[in-house]
Amino acid sequence: MKAVVVEQYAPIDQIALKEIAVPAVGAGQLRIKVQAASIGFVDGLKVEGRYQTRDSLPFTPGAEFAGIVDEAAGDVTGFAPGTPVLGMARSGALAEYIVVPAAAVEIMPEGLAPEAGAAFRTNYLTALYALGERGTLRAGEHLLVLGAAGGTGIAAIQVGKLLGARVTAAASTEEKRAFARSFGADDVIDYTRADWRDALKDLTGGDGADVIFDPVGGEVSVQAFRSIAWNGRHLVVGFAAGSIPALPFNLPLLKGGILIGVDVAQIAKREPEAQARVLTQLSAWLRDGQLKPVVGKVFAFTDFREAFKTMQTRAALGKMVVRIG
Repeated sequence: MKAVVVEQYAPIDQIALKEIAVPAVGAGQLRIKVQAASIGFVDGLKVEGRYQTRDSLPFTPGAEFAGIVDEAAGDVTGFAPGTPVLGMARSGALAEYIVVPAAAVEIMPEGLAPEAGAAFRTNYLTALYALGERGTLRAGEHLLVLGAAGGTGIAAIQVGKLLGARVTAAASTEEKRAFARSFGADDVIDYTRADWRDALKDLTGGDGADVIFDPVGGEVSVQAFRSIAWNGRHLVVGFAAGSIPALPFNLPLLKGGILIGVDVAQIAKREPEAQARVLTQLSAWLRDGQLKPVVGKVFAFTDFREAFKTMQTRAALGKMVVRIG
């Protein structure tokens, strides 16, 4: 089969498609014929060896996928060959086949395209775990989403609205702000403007944001915390800006604000009950049509490098998806 294979940590231009063996199925596992896989910021860091944990070489990147069950182990029930599924793994999705534990997938809702299925789990798990479990966002509260046009940002807007919040989307270009508004943002802010905090103050009646969803980092994170409401919660999701900010400790004291870390990679081990709650709610929203995963640009398998480059420019709208099968 064809797969993207990282033999040495390197820029994506140095990574190639290779022919490798089709993986065998072990106890409790499924082999999936992949139709689509999505690419996120973490995938780009992993390829270059810059993520906080490293995959052992060689490895195939890609954590999210959608496809068709090709083979099920004898001890697995409910996933007959030919069943369309979506799922999430540590890595391996940028390949024609992937083998995963049966618990890593769920049956695809009827009518959902593979590209949308591949763009679902990581972003929406991050958004609902952050907002619902960590940030305890309540109906009527004011949510500020930084980096609002990216994959996790758009997911946070949609989830925030489903939880009953008033959502302000902060993004750096008019195109991104329009994109965020099209998926439910009540208000938009240009956080490249020197007076953006004044605009947020006006939108919140002078109180500031109750919850801040922050996948960006950099100086904008510190400025956002300066505009947090009393008892507000600032959710640290990632550092797409490329720099980790340093928060003066007097700010949480003065604001009564709380800084909360969000690491989805750890919740299966550390908070399995929370992960189960979140996935159950997401699946319910997905199946009844309240939640529609946002797909950004779709690339051919042979153009996987362009998908990574588009994601890394931060010019991308939504999640980048590679069509494989």
